[in-house]
Amino acid sequence: MSQISYKDAGVDIDAGNSFVENIKPLVKSTKIPGVLGGIGSFAGAFELPKGFNEPVMLAATDGVGTKLKLAIDSGIHNTVGIDLVAMCVNDLICNFGTPSFFLDYYATGKLDVDVATNVVAGIAEGCKRSECALIGGETAEMPGMYSTDDYDLAGFAVGVAEKSEMDRVSLVRAGHKLIALPSSGLHSNGFSLARKVLFEKMGMKFDDKFNGKTLIETLLEPTNIYVKTFKELKNQIVAMAHITGGGIVENLPRVLPENLMAEVKKDAIKVLPIFELMSEHIERDEMFRAFNMGVGMILVVDEKDVNTVLSKTDGYLIGEIKDGSRQAKMV
Repeated sequence: MSQISYKDAGVDIDAGNSFVENIKPLVKSTKIPGVLGGIGSFAGAFELPKGFNEPVMLAATDGVGTKLKLAIDSGIHNTVGIDLVAMCVNDLICNFGTPSFFLDYYATGKLDVDVATNVVAGIAEGCKRSECALIGGETAEMPGMYSTDDYDLAGFAVGVAEKSEMDRVSLVRAGHKLIALPSSGLHSNGFSLARKVLFEKMGMKFDDKFNGKTLIETLLEPTNIYVKTFKELKNQIVAMAHITGGGIVENLPRVLPENLMAEVKKDAIKVLPIFELMSEHIERDEMFRAFNMGVGMILVVDEKDVNTVLSKTDGYLIGEIKDGSRQAKMV
């Protein structure tokens, strides 16, 4: 009677080992002070940073969503890893946490070593942009769970904050100004709606020219990472809101106390061309609920620090904090 191997069942252990060898230099390129050991052990290790009076560990997890479908269909795999890191570390800094390390989870129907290596190259690049270390991850080959070419990603970022600096909501006051930091595009939210409008409703193709690039290049533009801006301007920032799913109207209220509102001037927002294109088929209010509309992060800043922040970023004023019930009011 013939014997059946794990490879016959669709899982190639040798391919997994080859993949690990491929990514070792990528992981090494993200090493920063605090990393203990390398990949290959049962867990990654990172020494708790010094210099904190009451250090608090923060963690954030996220994925890339249906933006992955565009990467898979187009064969462009080296940017979604940046998105994965960005979605996690951009959340951490909103709680005044400095990212320390990152781990990823890569699941697929059949491991393609080249594709997976490209994805991890993007993750490593995202870590370098975030000044944090990639210290481990997991690769799962699951035939029958995913189709052969499909893969999914999840990421996990851990950082450290000073306990006394974490409660930003209590520091927000009427009169504080709102500064928008531009997004690079859709970032990693709203792609189910974007795909439906652009490809089903409008009949566009990946190679269609749009705003000086192909449409697929525009859509796969990686999410901006704001860690370095946070580190440089930490003392001039009262609070931060990462503008992801739900847009400005859903995310900005998360940094407001019950008795204050954020008044945002719609006309002040520098809406990116890709959003203008889709707005031909989506109501404006729905656009602001589904997309970032060109604003990746909003900083709440004391009036005395506005000029400093504006001079050191590509940000711009979009509104202010006022008395009222907690909400983001678009005017």
